Amino acid sequence: MVPVLHIVGARPQFVKAAVVLDGTCEKIQQVVHTGQHYDSMMSDVFFDELNIRRPRFNLGVGSGTHGAQTAAMMVGLEDIMCTMKTGVAVLYGDTNSTLAGGLVATKMGWSVLHVEAGLRSHDRRMPEELNRIAVDHLSDRLLCPTQTAMEQLEKEGLGTRAFLTGDVMFDAALSAAERAKTQSPWGRFFAGQGPLPGDHPLPIQEIRSGQYALATLHRAGNTDDPHRLMTLISALGRMSCPVLLPVHPRTRHALQRADLTASGSLHFMDPVGYLDFAALIKHSQHVVTDSGGVQKEAIFHERPCTTMRDTTEWPETLTNGWNVLVDACADALIQAVERPVPSAPAPTAEFGGGQAGALIQTHIEDALQAHR
Repeated sequence: MVPVLHIVGARPQFVKAAVVLDGTCEKIQQVVHTGQHYDSMMSDVFFDELNIRRPRFNLGVGSGTHGAQTAAMMVGLEDIMCTMKTGVAVLYGDTNSTLAGGLVATKMGWSVLHVEAGLRSHDRRMPEELNRIAVDHLSDRLLCPTQTAMEQLEKEGLGTRAFLTGDVMFDAALSAAERAKTQSPWGRFFAGQGPLPGDHPLPIQEIRSGQYALATLHRAGNTDDPHRLMTLISALGRMSCPVLLPVHPRTRHALQRADLTASGSLHFMDPVGYLDFAALIKHSQHVVTDSGGVQKEAIFHERPCTTMRDTTEWPETLTNGWNVLVDACADALIQAVERPVPSAPAPTAEFGGGQAGALIQTHIEDALQAHR
């Protein structure tokens, strides 16, 4: 039996893999979890609520420097693949797990499929940008979420390997949308709970659907510079509506190092699962983020977005002002978040028709045929 390994390690990859694996045979296609995200709210909850099959392998790598983390993943992946027939490796996105999987699988003669290929922020300061470029050039099939990604790969001489599938995260958002409409998840995260360390407690009665902003903040470029982090946290605290910020473990450590706490309109929360996060987006009035994936999720749920960066790998989100890029300038950030909702429709059509998971499975089957 020819193996198919889906290599994942971070929370967005769990969601993407859930879409692609939906309805497939468990014996043929297996999940390898590198352990890049290992906190239960960053990992286990996604497998539980999305009904993702439990990983056959968990490398338990954890955090570390880029070099140490990627090297540990490579050793673990090589040990696994050495016990199997040569098969198909499916990689997702742009994390160190993606890079490690691409390097090991390619060197061991496996067919490599890269889901979410062709993205470019054109900012080589971002580790994710370097991972994207390397994995695209290593992979046999480049599965693109948008036409822009297809055109980028053509410019890089990779057009013959590129295929337009649409965005798996759009599939996931469509699936979550109905449930998100009827949920008010904030109650569970504030009612009966004491404040998190450094939190600014928020009474439940102050939360109303459509009257708060949802924020995420975790990019190393924003969290590792104490002055930049202070500027962004201060700006979020000066918004005219409540701002809910689920705190990523990296951000929590950075806040503690910089001795920063929530104040004013800003309120910290524990991380939440995918479905609860989708509901928080759906009921928000605005999304503020430095995440590539959250930029899209805001658009999928038709919520304006402000991105705390000066580049984006998803230029489609900028259409008609639905997403605005703002660097670390407090006044500009506040002005962007408080702008009117765009009158033109959200550019959801740029991300396919919600059939990306099925299309990707056809490419996996095609790759399997070459190994049979």
